[in-house]
Amino acid sequence: MNGSLHSRPGLVDINLNRGPAGLGFNIIGGIDQQSIVNDNGVYVSRIKEGGSAALDGRLEEGDKILAINGASLENRYHHEVVELFRSAGENVQLRVMKRVSHLSNGPAASKPNRQPSTSTLGMLALFAGAVSIIVVVALYKRLK
Repeated sequence: MNGSLHSRPGLVDINLNRGPAGLGFNIIGGIDQQSIVNDNGVYVSRIKEGGSAALDGRLEEGDKILAINGASLENRYHHEVVELFRSAGENVQLRVMKRVSHLSNGPAASKPNRQPSTSTLGMLALFAGAVSIIVVVALYKRLK
């Protein structure tokens, strides 16, 4: 199942062979080292250039690792996850949830249309009106 897709969009199995420098990526996360508030997940923090993960090309920074060789990473301490990686053997199967931004249907460089909302424009008009009234009152008092 090298790179097979599952019923959930973004869920992928990736097989990596451990190279001389390991699997070629760093992780963050776990119960004791949350990288995202209220999320105990384990995430890829860095892909090492020339490492197994970089050469394979499917694992990316920000991807969430759900399992190693079938062992779930849910609710594990960081040191437990590190030990699972160390003892995983030469051929390691990862179940990965791809980062959400990798799943968008639009072009990667597209940006949301940032038009001001009507409430923002209304507040701006209200502010401008208030400033105008203050200026008129100040001028009227000066001329008296």
